[in-house]
Amino acid sequence: MRLHNIQPVPGAKHRTKRYGRGRSSGHGKTSGRGGKGQTARSGSSIRHGFEGGQTPLYRRLPKRGFNNARFKRKVAVVNLRDLEAFPEGAVVDAKALADRGLIRGRFDAIKILGSGGFGRKLTVRAALFSESARKKIEAAGGKAEVPEPAKGA
Repeated sequence: MRLHNIQPVPGAKHRTKRYGRGRSSGHGKTSGRGGKGQTARSGSSIRHGFEGGQTPLYRRLPKRGFNNARFKRKVAVVNLRDLEAFPEGAVVDAKALADRGLIRGRFDAIKILGSGGFGRKLTVRAALFSESARKKIEAAGGKAEVPEPAKGA
């Protein structure tokens, strides 16, 4: 096989639609643009939400009050059953959880929940613990530590 012999797999290539090539092509006359008007013209584009000059919906609806969504605290959640993968005596912190793929993306805090059985002696460092998670960790002989927040945070 040489470079000049290479061909696509049969059925992989499709003919392009040929607009404006007569009625029998199936795309003749208006070429799939419908009737007359703004959208039939070349170079036309209508911005998202435009309603032909009528006051758009996003301007008709009332807007009141303050939305706190921008300032919401994002918490990464990890269940105790997921911590069973760590070896006995390990220190489980944000970096260890990220390395195992248990947490991803950006977050403000990590919370450990008490879902699932637990029987390993681990030192778990997280900002938040559910009451059942704390009890299960300490019952297994481990420690549930809350690290000091970074200066300036």
